[in-house]
Amino acid sequence: MLVCLAGAASGQAQGIYSCVDAKGRRLTSDRPIPDCIDREQKVLNPNGSVRATLGPTLSANERAEQDAREKKELEVQARLVEEKRRDRALLIRYPGKAAHEQERAQALAQIDVAKQGAAKQAEKLQREHSAVLTEMEFYKKDPGKTPAPIRRKFDEVTNNLAIQAHFMADQDDQIRRINRRFDEEQVRLNKLWATPSAPAVAASKKP
Repeated sequence: MLVCLAGAASGQAQGIYSCVDAKGRRLTSDRPIPDCIDREQKVLNPNGSVRATLGPTLSANERAEQDAREKKELEVQARLVEEKRRDRALLIRYPGKAAHEQERAQALAQIDVAKQGAAKQAEKLQREHSAVLTEMEFYKKDPGKTPAPIRRKFDEVTNNLAIQAHFMADQDDQIRRINRRFDEEQVRLNKLWATPSAPAVAASKKP
């Protein structure tokens, strides 16, 4: 009798497993049911209430697919969290359109200053280049007699002009990158500014 009572107590502690197999039969057992390994099993309390639910046992391929899905879901969630963080940072930095346009203007102004300096340097180099060409005219009939200092000066000025041209082209690329960045931000910010929570987020910038 003691053995029977102990077995009954153990069964109650473990619960009753119940499922419907592939043939539509309702099966119950005091342990996981092999015929329902590919489907959901319910763990019942002695009074018939559901204590827990066991999912189907997965094969190696199914487990790998499930792991891949879970990894993808985590990546999506992480990306959403990062997007929210960036959105909040944008709103704090640019509480309104005026602040955004002001920073764009400042960034472009810095490029403009650099371009003006480069243009002045290019003009100076062009004058030097013209002067060297004038000197080399004397040796046009026999370029081999051109003095070495004049040839070095010509090569130096020509190289510096190429450097300045490359620098100017880089500045133009930088202007396009700056405008592209601010244009993309503008599209996102227009949506963020239109949300009711935008003023509260922007206000959090203030001490």
